[in-house]
Amino acid sequence: MRSFRLLLLPFSILYGAIVFVRNWMFDKGWLKSTSYDFPVICVGNLSVGGTGKSPMIEYLIRLTKEKYKVATLSRGYKRKTSGFLVANAETIATDIGDEPLQFYSKFTDEIIVSVEAQRTVGIEALQNLPNAPAVILLDDAFQHRKVTAGFNILLTPYHDLYVNDFMLPAGNLREPRSGAKRADVIVVTKCPQGVSESKMLQITRKLRPKGHQKVFFTTISYAETIQSENDKLLLSSLKDEFILITGIANPKPLLQHLNDEGVSYAHLKFPDHHHFSESELKVIKQKAGNKRILTTEKDFMRLQGSLRNLYYLPIEVAFLANEEAFQKEVEDFIDLMI
Repeated sequence: MRSFRLLLLPFSILYGAIVFVRNWMFDKGWLKSTSYDFPVICVGNLSVGGTGKSPMIEYLIRLTKEKYKVATLSRGYKRKTSGFLVANAETIATDIGDEPLQFYSKFTDEIIVSVEAQRTVGIEALQNLPNAPAVILLDDAFQHRKVTAGFNILLTPYHDLYVNDFMLPAGNLREPRSGAKRADVIVVTKCPQGVSESKMLQITRKLRPKGHQKVFFTTISYAETIQSENDKLLLSSLKDEFILITGIANPKPLLQHLNDEGVSYAHLKFPDHHHFSESELKVIKQKAGNKRILTTEKDFMRLQGSLRNLYYLPIEVAFLANEEAFQKEVEDFIDLMI
């Protein structure tokens, strides 16, 4: 597989050159980018999927929702609708996408959850709502250069740093590494729990942050309980084998956690944001029988109502150090803009 991807390097160079020129034209002001006089915070990455954007958005929601009216704005990846939509009690995953539905399911009326492929259109629509938000969180919009967010949070996974990667299709980068200069903070995600301060320093040096940038390190915090629509169970209480279904970019951290917990499972792996067909659901039901089925929270949004004994394992972002400094960066930006 690696040798095959190396054969694709010429295409990566061409693609990288095209994206570089596009970014350069935005930087020079030859392509229009809209900025705003209210807080717009972007969470994104340089690579395709699997960096932990959704848990970071949820972290920011928890950080800000008590003080401000907050809205999330996502593209609504793989939804079957178009245009600007705001989530409500009747919304399903195919209306707005699994991750926005996840935000709405967790926070419901505490925030506004919206989708619109054109972020400038979405931001304008949010500002025209009767209950217009004070703070807008852009989900996966780092490459959406038509918007100049006031504060950019760039995520990169511990085991797959963007500085070690190549442009698509030989690698997983959506834009050249130089794009990292637009970030205000860089967050290394999915770190092992016991990563040392010396290792953090080593990675920080490798990332070579600009003078205005700070680097933070986070890990995945898994809940002790798994949840269904109306039930909760301790993960450690699962003595019998269960079926694990994943439709995420990188299930390895979850698999490692389950292995560390010593539980027994059979893993059915699907592509990221996978929409399950009736035939696939039938196969899953046959394999599961009367066994419990465990999935990720994002997958649960698409699978609920289609499978019996379906549970998900909640996750959150946990900072390994300097959490207060990160919060201060965000809060100082918001206070400056309001």
